[in-house]
Amino acid sequence: MARRKTYNRYTDYFKATAVRLSSLKGVQIGDVAESLDIHPFMLSRWRKEYREGRIMAGGKNISLDPEAAAELKRLRKLERDHKILLQEHALLKKAIRFSLKQKKKSSHL
Repeated sequence: MARRKTYNRYTDYFKATAVRLSSLKGVQIGDVAESLDIHPFMLSRWRKEYREGRIMAGGKNISLDPEAAAELKRLRKLERDHKILLQEHALLKKAIRFSLKQKKKSSHL
């Protein structure tokens, strides 16, 4: 298997912004990583480096775009609601199949 010969280089500002986005309440690391097109493990590593002070010591002064933060929270809520709806849909399908089987059994008697 061939290895990549070029790697993306990210600035400390980009890393610190990604870390701040991932630390918002209700936002998961995977969602931020996917929206930034990076691997979640890389973001986790940046979070560790940020805590240790190896990424931009003044990173706490980074202001987050409120629109981007709101969009990430909205996305997370929509994904959670969608998952619930899928589960409800599957449950209703099972209930319909069960009731149809019951009707078939009772109609043959």
